[in-house]
Amino acid sequence: MTDVLPLSLFDYVLPPELIAQEPARPRDSSRLLRLSRSTGVSSHHVFRELPRLLREGDLLVVNRTKVIPARVPAQRPTGGRVEVLFLTPHGPLETARRWEVMGRPGDAFKVGKTLIAGGLRLSVVAREGANAVLEGEGALWPLLERCGEVPLPPYINRSQPAPSDTADYQTVFAREPGAVAAPTASLHFTDAVLEGLSAAGVQRAEVVLHVGAGTFLPVRDEHAADVRGHVMHAEYYAVPDATVRAVAAARARGGRVIPVGTTSLRALETWASTGEAVGSSRLFIYPGYEFRVTDALITNFHVPRSTLLMLVAALAGRERVLAAYAEAVAERYRFFSYGDAMLIDS
Repeated sequence: MTDVLPLSLFDYVLPPELIAQEPARPRDSSRLLRLSRSTGVSSHHVFRELPRLLREGDLLVVNRTKVIPARVPAQRPTGGRVEVLFLTPHGPLETARRWEVMGRPGDAFKVGKTLIAGGLRLSVVAREGANAVLEGEGALWPLLERCGEVPLPPYINRSQPAPSDTADYQTVFAREPGAVAAPTASLHFTDAVLEGLSAAGVQRAEVVLHVGAGTFLPVRDEHAADVRGHVMHAEYYAVPDATVRAVAAARARGGRVIPVGTTSLRALETWASTGEAVGSSRLFIYPGYEFRVTDALITNFHVPRSTLLMLVAALAGRERVLAAYAEAVAERYRFFSYGDAMLIDS
C-alpha cells in the first residue's frame, strides 16, 4: 500500500452510450465477463451460463431487500413543486410517522417548513446531517404506496420511471422492503438460472442490506487526495442465523462463499469484522482490505471514481479490474444498474 490512495487511481473513460438505459430482455441474456483474481485472465460469457461457471458446493449469498416507492411528488403550500426521496423510517416501516428524507429544492426542507403530498400535510421537524426529517399526522407508508415511484439512479435518463421499471428495478429475491436502490447484480437472475444453479449443486443463502441513496454519492473533493478519509453512509443490514450456518457449512465442505453484489458482500464482511449479525454498516472497502468471508463476487460494472469500484479493486486488484473494464468498454458491454455483469473468482 502507498502512503496515500488518491481518487484518480479509480478513474476510467466510459463512452456515455454504454450506460444502459434498459435491462437486457430476458434478464439472463445479459453478458458476463469472468475475471480471475489470481491471474487477471478474463473470458466472455452470457449470464445464463453461470451454473456451469460455478462449482458444486459453492454458496451464493443474495440480498433480499426490496426497493420501496421512495420518490414522492409534493408541493409547497404556495404551490411550488417539490420532490421528496424517502430514505429511512423512524421506527417500523409500515407505522412510522417520521422519515429521514432528502429532496429538492433544498430550501423546502428547512426546519419549520410544510409540504403537501397526496393531500397530506408533512412538517419538516429536524435535520440529520444533510438530510431532513419529515413528520406526518399518521403513518407515511400508505402515502408512499399510493403516490410513490421507483427511485431510478440519476444516470438513467428518464424524466419519470417507465411502467416497466416497477418490475425491472426489482430482483427475484426481493422480499423485505427498505431499499431506495436495487442490489443490481441480482437483476440478472431468472428462475431458469436458479434452477440451473440448484442442479449444479450450488447452495444459496440470504442477507439483508437496505441500499441507501448514499450509494450514488461521490467521494467529496476534500478526500480526492486520499480516499481513505471518506466516511460511508450508514445502511441497515442483517445476517440471519441460517446464513451464518450456511457460511460455516460451505467452509467445511471446501465451497466458496460468493456474494451476489457489493451489498451482500458488505453485509457479510460487516458481520465477519464486528461479530454483529444485525446493525448499521458503514464499512468502507478499498485496496488493502483483508476479506474475511468473501472468496468470489458477482457484480455489475460501477461508476468511475466510486466507492463500489474501490471495493471491486480491493478484491481483484486495481490494475486487473481497470484492465477488465477497458476490455469491457472495447467489447461494448453495457454499464451500471441495468447493464451487464462480472464474475470475479479464482
